[in-house]
Amino acid sequence: MYTSFNWSDYEVLDCANGEKLEKWGDYILIRPDPQVIWSKYLNKSLWKSANAHYHRSSKGGGEWEFFDLPDQWQINYELSAVNKTLTFNLKPFNFKHTGLFPEQAANWDWSADLIAKRLKSSSKVNVLNLFAYTGAATLAALAAGANVTHVDASKGIVAWAKENAASSGLKDAPVRWLVDDCVKFVEREIRRGNTYDAIIMDPPSYGRGTKGEIWKIEESIYPFIEKCTKLLSANPLFILINSYTTGLQAGVLNTMLKLALNEKFPNAKANADELGIPLKQSDIFLPCGAAARCEF
Repeated sequence: MYTSFNWSDYEVLDCANGEKLEKWGDYILIRPDPQVIWSKYLNKSLWKSANAHYHRSSKGGGEWEFFDLPDQWQINYELSAVNKTLTFNLKPFNFKHTGLFPEQAANWDWSADLIAKRLKSSSKVNVLNLFAYTGAATLAALAAGANVTHVDASKGIVAWAKENAASSGLKDAPVRWLVDDCVKFVEREIRRGNTYDAIIMDPPSYGRGTKGEIWKIEESIYPFIEKCTKLLSANPLFILINSYTTGLQAGVLNTMLKLALNEKFPNAKANADELGIPLKQSDIFLPCGAAARCEF
């Protein structure tokens, strides 16, 4: 399992009965998690200290119940690979989210380490971050010294990513912030002949394009991965693919990546595993999706 033990501002305190109790800096949240199918609590008394609780509706969606939570607050992550601090602006919004997926810290560490090592012998590393959300992976790459192209279809989310960059002292780092459809952007970049040394993607399970195009990850992801391989430079560094879709287990991601790369990069080393967060004061890990990594 891919995991990070470098968090000081985030931890899972407990989880049971379809919910998890998390500490985000100074605040404690209760949020639903479909992976938590067990009923045993580690410390039930801790649940009384929550600052907010997201209640899932049986009809879909849900809503926040606030007890004592600010509209926005910050947490930090120490990116040990390059000895830099990343600062994230959090706020409760759509369907239980806060604007950050803490389990991804394992991937931030991994990618930052590879970038920093490459830059010891190369003057530049160009990274493409697709479905880039609020920019945590972008910040990790920038902190390691890369040039990043950050692409997401939501204008508001890209603005949030810029706020995170500014808070992390990366406002003037070499990054292109693009509000665009990721599939169309990749197709245009192929026609332009542009290439990247590393590609990161965190595709949604379902989505719609600007002209009503349907994205269903089970149908769309493999053709998209194949297109992205055409954007790799002659000396690529890595590809990273994340998935929270239950049907796309680690083995499925790994197979797709190997098949897409096999012809052009037969020596590429692809691996995949679950992402997880350790529970406080226990030997239990909470599964949080999967990731496929490929080094060249």
